[in-house]
Amino acid sequence: MAPTLQGLDHIHVFVTNRASAEEWYARVMGLQRDAKFESWTTDRGPLTIGNVSGTVHLALFERPIEKCRSVIAFNTTSAEFLAWQTHLTKVFGRIIEAVDHDLAWSLYFTDPDGNPFEITSYEYQSLKSVIGQPGV
Repeated sequence: MAPTLQGLDHIHVFVTNRASAEEWYARVMGLQRDAKFESWTTDRGPLTIGNVSGTVHLALFERPIEKCRSVIAFNTTSAEFLAWQTHLTKVFGRIIEAVDHDLAWSLYFTDPDGNPFEITSYEYQSLKSVIGQPGV
């Protein structure tokens, strides 16, 4: 039997320009530079960004674009899911449609380097009653 894991620590994300990626992640997802990892922000090392509570960490590595086969998915409540849908629609200037997975709802988008992201809520019934309504 494998030892237990405490949680997801961080995810490596490859970007072509860390400075512009840092601005994008701050504007779109509210993620900010984590000062305690500043010493890692070297030529080849990551720029670590995260949320205010310290529960989400992304390590931005500046590298050439490669085809990404993984999706980084974040979980949220139904109320926050709707807030994310409104926010992402405003940021991207187009409607970000909710995808019905029968047990969950998801929003999909990519960063400027093509890295795919998903915002998911398992509060399915709560969202089912409002998704697709005018203004949602």
